[in-house]
Amino acid sequence: MVYIDDINGSSVRRHALPTNLDIDLLRSLVTIVDTGSFTRAAERLGRTQSTISLQVQRLEEMIGRRLLQRSAHHLLPTAEGEILLASARRILALNDDLVARVTEPAIAGSVRLGTPEDFATVYLAKVLADFTRSHPRVALEVCCDFTFNLLNAFAAGELDLTLVKREPQGDVGGVRVWRERLVWAGLDRTPLAHDQTVPMVLSPQPCVYRKRAILALDGAGRRWRIAYVSPSLAGLQAAVRAGLGITVLPLDMLPAGFEVLGPADGFPDLDDTEIALLVAPGTQSPPARLLAEHIVKTLEAPRAPPRPEQGLIGRLRRGGAEAEASSVR
Repeated sequence: MVYIDDINGSSVRRHALPTNLDIDLLRSLVTIVDTGSFTRAAERLGRTQSTISLQVQRLEEMIGRRLLQRSAHHLLPTAEGEILLASARRILALNDDLVARVTEPAIAGSVRLGTPEDFATVYLAKVLADFTRSHPRVALEVCCDFTFNLLNAFAAGELDLTLVKREPQGDVGGVRVWRERLVWAGLDRTPLAHDQTVPMVLSPQPCVYRKRAILALDGAGRRWRIAYVSPSLAGLQAAVRAGLGITVLPLDMLPAGFEVLGPADGFPDLDDTEIALLVAPGTQSPPARLLAEHIVKTLEAPRAPPRPEQGLIGRLRRGGAEAEASSVR
């Protein structure tokens, strides 16, 4: 706390000045927690690891509290750090929105974005709304479809950016921005006998969840049948809610009232899938570049640091050129 002396006649009064937090220090703390690593935070912010460490020390000295706790395998916020993080994220969001409005008012144009329908429904609405508020002169054209169709449109030059579902494959074929844990989902946990046919509620082909479900059941020696097919997340959830069968969903998209089914219920474990962002090769449009960076910054999951020669847009463009048509939904 800083004090100043207020001399009024013969009396002297001391006033406490508020502590002003540094935006850069807050950004470093948030990035460290989001990436889980000082090294990855330094890569993302374009600074050295020692600089990032010093910034955290400065912030802890200003607050007078320890903000991070370290162990051999984990880097987590302390109780005081969690309190600071919640407000720091709001401060950074307001700061970034203000800077974008003041410094980039002339950015205008259109961006054609493709995305899987369920991902757009659950996660993308707020991301795009925030971008639109910061860049009101950029017109978004969003196409929701299966990954197979999105890749075809992307290859035909009909999309500037596209989010696709894929099998986990590191940095090949785009930049991973989300990892989905898949689970079996049903209305209740009434066990099915192993010799009973499993009624499945699935999307039409091609769909990564459908493929995963069928391969897993075949591998476990379970008989199955397609009981209901719908291309929309709402349709699949409605069919399960009506008791028509079992489906496969990302755990984060499990609605209230649904039960997760596992090995104890006769259902084998499912591997994760990923959401990757592709940018059309040669894309130079400022609106497309800004939206790509906004999506990655907002959604990107922690992953291995990029190679030194890999800039964000460079990795996105190479991913678009290398995307395989075998990706599904």
